[in-house]
Amino acid sequence: MGEQKSAAETSAPKKRDPERTMRTVITAARVEFAEYGYDGARTDRIAAGTGMSKGVLYHYFRSKDELFVAVLEDIYQELRSQNEALVLDDFEPEAGIRELIAHTYDYFVTHPEFIVLVNAENLMKAVHLTKSESVHSMFAPLSTRLGELIRRGQDQGIFRQNVDIIELYVSIVGLGYFFLSNRWTLSVVFNRDLLDESAEDRRLAHMTDMVLGYLRHVDQDAPK
Repeated sequence: MGEQKSAAETSAPKKRDPERTMRTVITAARVEFAEYGYDGARTDRIAAGTGMSKGVLYHYFRSKDELFVAVLEDIYQELRSQNEALVLDDFEPEAGIRELIAHTYDYFVTHPEFIVLVNAENLMKAVHLTKSESVHSMFAPLSTRLGELIRRGQDQGIFRQNVDIIELYVSIVGLGYFFLSNRWTLSVVFNRDLLDESAEDRRLAHMTDMVLGYLRHVDQDAPK
């Protein structure tokens, strides 16, 4: 027979794992906010979904506002990581742009809660996101790498010279984001089914053609 544990061993509390606990809370809160919106979300349901008490939840996040900020930071960090997993230096300029568009669009398709949560925050004029200490610099590395990719294309004479990197990335995001967030109403307005996978594929091809068409248009930059 094995040795019996001492009373001290059996009564010792389990070691806390704050990082894991916070990750569990954020995951549950992400589902709650995406389902019910900011106003409709309830911290008691979030706590119940984690199997924790509200007291534990408020130990890590002092308010519903603070928890929503953490959720927004989480989804933006996830998008950044999705794009950072793509090593743009490994691609020729046009191929790199194609891959960045596809990666960004695929994230929106597979994470529809991103669109719901960001739409909700925009309706509140980014009142929560402005409180974030990390989001301001979150996409700086991607902007730098995208700028390097564009410069390689410019050096090869295949991309135009006057490219604003932030405007370019906003366009890449917007072309997919708008379609995916509005395709129910667009389907009705234009009497076309935009909800199936073939519509998603057509949109990706159209986005790619538009962005590359803009970047390839070098003639207007030539001296006259």
